[in-house]
Amino acid sequence: MIGGDRGLICLVTDRRRLAGGATGGERLVDLVGAAARAGVDLIQVRERDLEARALADLVTRCVHATAGTVARVVVNDRLDVALAAGAAGVHLRGDAPDVRRVRAMTPAGFLIGRSVHGVSEGVDLDTDGGPDYLLFGTVFPSTSKDRDHRVAGLGELERLVRLVRIPVLAIGGMTVGNAGAVAGTGAAGIAAISLFAACLDTGDHEGELARVVAGVRRAFDTAGTVT
Repeated sequence: MIGGDRGLICLVTDRRRLAGGATGGERLVDLVGAAARAGVDLIQVRERDLEARALADLVTRCVHATAGTVARVVVNDRLDVALAAGAAGVHLRGDAPDVRRVRAMTPAGFLIGRSVHGVSEGVDLDTDGGPDYLLFGTVFPSTSKDRDHRVAGLGELERLVRLVRIPVLAIGGMTVGNAGAVAGTGAAGIAAISLFAACLDTGDHEGELARVVAGVRRAFDTAGTVT
């Protein structure tokens, strides 16, 4: 698993948004390195439009950019690319193969995450050999989703957290301001795209990244325990 610490932070990449509108990877790699230095725990490389070779090159550069930090790079959906590029793990979509089949093809310590969109889906995965973490959402309305996209809300997040042993990261509409409410559900942390994209709108994105990470961690540190 990804450990018992709470306040885990995952940056989910979208190079069109996180690289100032550029479709090339260089600015994204720079941002990934800055986020890792700011203390982000996970970098989920989620670039679905890239072919395997281009994706592997991008992931390899992200792995190098995070060297010497606590951040671990996982690759969305593509186990082959994750293994070839030296990533720390793979993040599986909701329709991916059984986690135990994937684990049988990976080395010890290789992270396997899984996206879930409902409580029952997450409970079904809470078995021996299951994923190391769950990514649950959409928790709040998000600018990256259509208006009619289902919003689960804090209540459903809390219910899932109570029913599974696996650490749960919340995604969808995450902000420093609502991180405390997420922490109050017992979730292990958050994952986001827009939260980090907003850092690019400042003149000091490295400083803003550090403030965002510190703000989220502070919210988890000070949140009361849900009983």
